[in-house]
Amino acid sequence: MSAYVSAFELFSIGVGPSSSHTVGPLRAARDFARRAVEASTADGARAITRVECALYGSLGATGIGHGTPDAVVAGLQGHAPETVDPALVRGAWTGWVDGAQLLLDGRAAVAFARDDIVLAPRTRLPGHPNAMTLIARDAAGAILCEDTYYSIGGGFIRREGEVSAVAAASTPLPFLTAAQLLDVCDEYGLTIAEVARRNEEALRSESEVAEGLDTIWDAMAACVDAGLHADGVLPGMLRVKRRAGAIRAQLESVEASGRELPGEWLGAFALAVNEENAAGGRVVTAPTNGAAGILPAVAMYWWRFLADAGLGAENAVTPYGELVGSALLGLHAQDGDASSADAAPSEALAEANRRRGIRRFLLTATALGSLFKANASISGAEGGCQAEVGSACAMAAGGLTAVMGGTNRQIENAAEIAMEHHLGLTCDPVGGLVQIPCIERNAIAASTAVTAARLALRGDGTHYVPLDAVVETMRQTGIDMSTKYKETSEGGLAVNVVEC
Repeated sequence: MSAYVSAFELFSIGVGPSSSHTVGPLRAARDFARRAVEASTADGARAITRVECALYGSLGATGIGHGTPDAVVAGLQGHAPETVDPALVRGAWTGWVDGAQLLLDGRAAVAFARDDIVLAPRTRLPGHPNAMTLIARDAAGAILCEDTYYSIGGGFIRREGEVSAVAAASTPLPFLTAAQLLDVCDEYGLTIAEVARRNEEALRSESEVAEGLDTIWDAMAACVDAGLHADGVLPGMLRVKRRAGAIRAQLESVEASGRELPGEWLGAFALAVNEENAAGGRVVTAPTNGAAGILPAVAMYWWRFLADAGLGAENAVTPYGELVGSALLGLHAQDGDASSADAAPSEALAEANRRRGIRRFLLTATALGSLFKANASISGAEGGCQAEVGSACAMAAGGLTAVMGGTNRQIENAAEIAMEHHLGLTCDPVGGLVQIPCIERNAIAASTAVTAARLALRGDGTHYVPLDAVVETMRQTGIDMSTKYKETSEGGLAVNVVEC
């Protein structure tokens, strides 16, 4: 038994605006559609003529603002979050013509109406606050297939009665707590990233792990770039203006005079990702969509301002346009590979070093994120925003500490500092939209992650409060937190800010 969750599950490429309210329901509806069609085509089975879905608890409370019904319709049609065009998800339910034929799992046509999806925010199932039940009926109204799913955060789903594949997985270097993780590192003389890599390579080849991590980073970098070059307003009643593009233009103007503002770029990177998420764009869960801007922002901050330190003054800072081109080259270089047909040796070496660093960053963050998921929660509906933004901040702090040469205990300390100062953070999105306070909150947390890493690197790794104690405190705090502060938009800013 191990807490470890693969990087390719924790960092999944999907669509915005929410991993638990968009990606999870999309996956659940897709799984149900496949199961229902298979059941209806079995020997002697009856044809499906109607499909219904009930969204309970938090899914019902903030589902409209999070695009949950749209995601359900897209999933019923057989789309997958990793590959679907985000434009196909946006408006899939809101723009649906009642009575039109829905191609269930891309195979079986059924008549569908918007009212076939029901919101039931006051009904909370015991398995998780994010619950949904799907039913397929025949022409007589008899149930052919019925399943209840729980969207447990980060895009992960669990079908009622089914054993979680993650929980059932085994790894060559198992650990359940941060203390055990450090013991494993000590026993085998490994870094936290190396422990994660060995666990990944039990499932995939070395080259597949490297290429997969590069793909994750390329998607993160593309999201940052898209957000920095977008303008206009975000969807929804709030009409929130996108700011990342304007900030990028301002910073580029300052750069033209030879001045650098790394901290302001850090915030711009985070805003860019979360504005893309709020717009329903292509986003990587890190570990959730609501907190998706923190890790990419901190990683991009390292990529641009810190990665080339010591390689020469000419390589110390890369202009933004050049760094995006480098980040999206898709070299997928293996460790030690410093060759490229299109780059000078020094440029290829810098690229290869950055790629290795990003892999180390993501693997370290994966090991830490696994601890939060296994021992507390990464779901805002279950633990409040401390579970999403707090976990992401700790993962980013640990990842940055790792690529800055920190020891395993300094990494654990950085994660502890970051999480400790997010304890009790509520999830109270205004209008049920992943916009206010979510977008700015990611920028602030990215700054906190950098600060936590710097503090940890100035110490020797010894500290009074262990990470495990903070993880357990977060779990307890989530249990004690009122439901109105856990992604229901029934308290906090959500009721004290006029939605206009």
